[in-house]
Amino acid sequence: MTDDLRRVTELDRLIHEPARLLIVTILSSVESADFLFLQRETGLTKGNLSAHLSKLEDGGYVEIQKTFKGKLPLAVCKLTAAGTNAV
Repeated sequence: MTDDLRRVTELDRLIHEPARLLIVTILSSVESADFLFLQRETGLTKGNLSAHLSKLEDGGYVEIQKTFKGKLPLAVCKLTAAGTNAV
């Protein structure tokens, strides 16, 4: 096996799953993004996006701050230092 092929096996599967990689790529280009922006840009369903964000948060790649905008819940996501280094 060549060195290039070995490197593929070393990819972090948590971040290199296609939907999560898309989320991290979007977050790497902005300071932060709310849930609805990420949903619109990724085309993922609410449940699917929520599940992927939870995995990224558990892995330490994404920080999610839950607040309210008026009476509406607002989840703002941003990459952590580990997330930025992983991209």
